Amino acid sequence: MIDHVHDLASVREATDRLLTATAKLDDAALAAPSRLPGWTRGHVLAHLARNADALVNVLQGRPMYVSAEARDADIERDAHRPLAVQLDDVRESAARFQAESDVPADWDRTVELRNGVTDRAARLPFRRLVEVELHHVDLGVGYELEDLPQEFTEREIDFLAERFTGHPTVPPTRLVATGTGDAAGKEWRTGGDEGAAVTVSGPAPDLLGWLAGRRDGAALEVSGGTLPVLPPL
Repeated sequence: MIDHVHDLASVREATDRLLTATAKLDDAALAAPSRLPGWTRGHVLAHLARNADALVNVLQGRPMYVSAEARDADIERDAHRPLAVQLDDVRESAARFQAESDVPADWDRTVELRNGVTDRAARLPFRRLVEVELHHVDLGVGYELEDLPQEFTEREIDFLAERFTGHPTVPPTRLVATGTGDAAGKEWRTGGDEGAAVTVSGPAPDLLGWLAGRRDGAALEVSGGTLPVLPPL
């Protein structure tokens, strides 16, 4: 069951972690490449700030972004600012999102995101949490997939497995978490109905990294075929 209040608290904690880690950088480090192709760390922080404002738009019933081109232009415009300005923007935009989320509202209503995607309003805090946690990893500042809270890792595997369920280019796939953590032994199903079934197993962070496009899956074990090629997110 979705608990948006719990997720909002998790967003605040994750944002604080990211701001604390990023504050240790300098302007030169901010201009260095992130782990996302073509983006510096400054691009990642600019995206996080503009995403928070975009989710405020969604909560208020407006389009998430004016257009895809405007979204990209805003990120590029803001990517090259000094570290202090970037941190203030991430902090202040996060506060605007939290403030809007505190306004009494119908959290069961349907809201529209990008590209015609719809979801329950109650899912927005977790969607924001995904942005903050995964982009913290993308910054390459010492926060890895293995450092993510376990609850988050399992929920995001749930979400991505559901996202790829029924996809015609992904074979029927069984995901199995291995290792010694609390997630060990948990299973998920994804993919379509056609073709031979494949089992992909490995530690939960590696499963998440592969599903989220952050790792190539080389650390995973595959039986029944080859590692499926996942469509872009």
